[in-house]
Amino acid sequence: MEKEQQLIMHSKGKMASFGFGSFSREFLAMAFGTFVFYFYEGEIGLNSFLVGIGYVIFALYNMFNDPLIGYLTNKPFKFTKKWGRRFPWIMLGGLPWGLSYILIFSPPEVDPNTGAWILFLWLIFTTCLFDTFHSLFFVNFSALFADKFRSGKERRTASGISVAISVVGVALGAILPPLFFDYGAPRSFIVQGIVIFLVATLGFLISIPGVKEEKVLINQYLEKFKETEDEREPFIRALLTALKQKPFIAYIILYVAYQTLVVSMTGSVPYVVRYSLKEDEIANTLIFAGFLIGVLIATPIWLKLSQKSNNNRKLMIIAGILLSLFNIPLIFIRDMAPMIIAMIIWGTAQGGFWFLIFPVLADVIDNSVVITCRREEGIYSGFQQFFGRIGIMFQAMTFTIVHALTGFVEGAASQSEQAVWGIHIHLAVVPMIFMIIGILIFWRFYDLTPEKVVENQLKIKEMWVNFIKE
Repeated sequence: MEKEQQLIMHSKGKMASFGFGSFSREFLAMAFGTFVFYFYEGEIGLNSFLVGIGYVIFALYNMFNDPLIGYLTNKPFKFTKKWGRRFPWIMLGGLPWGLSYILIFSPPEVDPNTGAWILFLWLIFTTCLFDTFHSLFFVNFSALFADKFRSGKERRTASGISVAISVVGVALGAILPPLFFDYGAPRSFIVQGIVIFLVATLGFLISIPGVKEEKVLINQYLEKFKETEDEREPFIRALLTALKQKPFIAYIILYVAYQTLVVSMTGSVPYVVRYSLKEDEIANTLIFAGFLIGVLIATPIWLKLSQKSNNNRKLMIIAGILLSLFNIPLIFIRDMAPMIIAMIIWGTAQGGFWFLIFPVLADVIDNSVVITCRREEGIYSGFQQFFGRIGIMFQAMTFTIVHALTGFVEGAASQSEQAVWGIHIHLAVVPMIFMIIGILIFWRFYDLTPEKVVENQLKIKEMWVNFIKE
């Protein structure tokens, strides 16, 4: 049993190449999540309610777009035998994705009051286009992880390498943009958009060797699809099947809480820098550099703990508790140096949680394979993104309601003390509450113990061996 769990089929170079796909994804997602809401409200001066409604519409589109793409791409096409099941979609979504990011920061130059609806529609169109490319890429990229890396040790190793690379993407997604824009100069945001596009595209190109699929996996999938083609579940039935699996539900609820925490915190930083800390744009870079230091310090430690304990459930709970606790200082800090220190500490917990997302999702997918006898990673990854987008809705509603209640003034150079307290509420208080709820539910209902995980992997291995023999 132990030997089965130690199986390593890919070199660390291939794992690193795979990790650059995650680098570009996190790089673009961080830049988007940190600056888009602030750009339309704080720089353009669009009404907070219109920005919030636009974000909710974007999130709703995002929710249904992800699982639908996962379902539609989870079948063979004419190009599948030559290029693979996931690789063509990963490239089709990833390579042009950065161009849509530039468009978001290139709205028509109209008055935010008389031309509010033009800006509102531009926000919706560009963010939904951005998400379409994201879905094509990430639904297939995340689904590929569970299929490509089969053993527990290989998954943890690949995840550790991927996190070490992609965490740089997260930090750079927040660090680079402020170097190329100025507060109070909306058109300067186009320059950072071009820079983000170039860096993200370079990452996608480097990831090509890592995300290519081996012929044996392609042939295995095609043969298995022929056997089960008539049994393929309709989209709604597949969703209902997933919702009957307790580990999947527990994981998804925690993932929603985590997404709410991340998008709320990162989206709050530009507000904190400008209105609470009263610093220049470069302070965004310093704050996220602190976050990067914390993650890089902690990731090797989390990797070692994971390999030693072989208990993804336990470590996920610990990381979630730490994320919640480390939010508390952020409620009260009003000075730059303590904020950087707090972000270093927070980054140590974030590194652990982030490191564990892929292995835990892979365990959930393995459990579904044992139950359904089908490999439908794309569908489950799509469902993950479907529910994860609820976090964006929570962020939009929180920002809009808090700003309305605390007197935030759109496009203003400064804010009242009451509005500043509101900013710290959506920076730390709301994310902490969501994370605590998510961890409690995960602790109570996620029942994939180490023994159960190993049992599922051995059953899948047996399925694969039987396929080879046939």
